[in-house]
Amino acid sequence: MSPAEEERSLPLPERWPRASKFALSACAAAVAELVTFPLDLTKTRLQIQGEAAVSRDGAAAGRAVPYRGMLRTAAGIAREEGVRKLWQGATPAVYRHIVYTGVRMVTYEHLRDSVLGRVEGESFPLWKAVVGGMSAGAIGQFFASPTDLVKVQMQMEGKRKLEGKPLRFRGVHHAFLKILSEGGVRGLWAGWVPNVQRAALVNMGDLTTYDSVKHFLLLNTTLMDNSVTHSVSSVCSGLVAAVLGTPADVVKTRIMNQPRDKQGRGLLYKSSMDCLIQTVQGEGFMSLYKGFIPTWMRMAPWSLVFWLTYEQIRRISGVTSF
Repeated sequence: MSPAEEERSLPLPERWPRASKFALSACAAAVAELVTFPLDLTKTRLQIQGEAAVSRDGAAAGRAVPYRGMLRTAAGIAREEGVRKLWQGATPAVYRHIVYTGVRMVTYEHLRDSVLGRVEGESFPLWKAVVGGMSAGAIGQFFASPTDLVKVQMQMEGKRKLEGKPLRFRGVHHAFLKILSEGGVRGLWAGWVPNVQRAALVNMGDLTTYDSVKHFLLLNTTLMDNSVTHSVSSVCSGLVAAVLGTPADVVKTRIMNQPRDKQGRGLLYKSSMDCLIQTVQGEGFMSLYKGFIPTWMRMAPWSLVFWLTYEQIRRISGVTSF
């Protein structure tokens, strides 16, 4: 058998390992995103609620919006806009995770195994896992930033309608085209800096924690590489990711949702640092944790669904465990 014929006879995961891992992680992420998306929408609405810069700018049209907690926000969306609106923006969110999760998972495994030199069956230094997780998250989010921008802006369309403001978009593709026509290619990457910062922190919590906890359990306890180990690791990763990522997520959401001039420059915030300072000065430090509960309540089941699905489809597809 010739080398070419021998290569063609290999299973798909062995012929194209990175492409296979990209596809498998994208599928698992799409499932997790659809299951937990209403919590993401609730979190986004909570992060915009009571925005001090909007009140000063007069963009609220003088209408005071009463504060709502997580449950009241979700119930309000369902009652005032319809239950289906709890999934408004889900399409670009799935697009985003196909790109973001696919890139970050493949990048992390490459960095971990080929660059940082992890040896199977041995402990992996935490600092190396942190470097790998933050780098993979930043790279994945940079590529996925345009889809995240569309997702955030579409999630706010229902609120604009209730406030009597005209809707900005007719759908996902119209949103992409409108943002592109108004701000050019750079407009699609509006808010990418806080977006990448957030992703680096979230993945330091998610990827680093999951990988570190899983292999610590396998090396130091009697637990096997099964659903129990995956569940414990994913719960830990969801909590740490929420604690580290929520402040950057608040800043990212506000920068992405702010009105812009014809050159695509933000009218409320000059930069992510300016947004951070204005938010703390105008609303207090704890405003950086607006939406923390739905963020955590979403990240915990998201991590659980994603990691269990991902590990299982890797096993079924003949790919080694993460």
